[in-house]
Amino acid sequence: MSSDDYSGFASSPCFAHELVETESGYAVADPVAARDVARWRKAERERLIAERRREPVEARNRTAEAIAAQLDQLIAPGPGVAISLYWPFRGELDLRGWMRSVTETGARAALPIVTAKGRPLIFRQWTPYTRMARGVWNIPVPDDEPELTPDVVIAPLVGFDSECYRLGYGGGYFDRTLASLPGKPMVIGVGQAFAALPTIYPQWHDIPMDLIVTGEDTIRRTIST
Repeated sequence: MSSDDYSGFASSPCFAHELVETESGYAVADPVAARDVARWRKAERERLIAERRREPVEARNRTAEAIAAQLDQLIAPGPGVAISLYWPFRGELDLRGWMRSVTETGARAALPIVTAKGRPLIFRQWTPYTRMARGVWNIPVPDDEPELTPDVVIAPLVGFDSECYRLGYGGGYFDRTLASLPGKPMVIGVGQAFAALPTIYPQWHDIPMDLIVTGEDTIRRTIST
């Protein structure tokens, strides 16, 4: 995507000259720049969440169906594969139908659970017959299923850039979790194509996705050598 393709985006960051690009993302040059980055990310997060909540449900469902077809090709769910998904809220794409189909292949589906603020997520197995309880933000979570370690983590995103960095809700749960998992799962971000940004100005703690899937495109992380 060329720079011209982003001409319609709002909130162009005027503080870009105050950031230094490193191997681990953009480092802020001073506390004022850090504050400006945080404010910009917060504003973009609010803008994109509002935009996706305005999108008609029918359009969201079409995108979810297209993403499900892409995931079938990318992952090929089957016995022995553990796949973490999510329970949608705040206008996120609803992949629960695909989650159900994953269990029919013999793969294990899981949902992430917040156990405490500032702590990594845990993952509990989910089936269509799982008893659910209300978790943080009233999101349903498996009540008494066993924990598992996913081979594939599918993460909803608020925004994303061409380097597969994910703009989330700002709590840092997914980054903290990915950093703590034994081994490295395949990590796939899913969201609408309109959530693309020129950059999210990734910080040292941001962990990129391996792939971003939008129903229109599949963006792969470029690894420099």
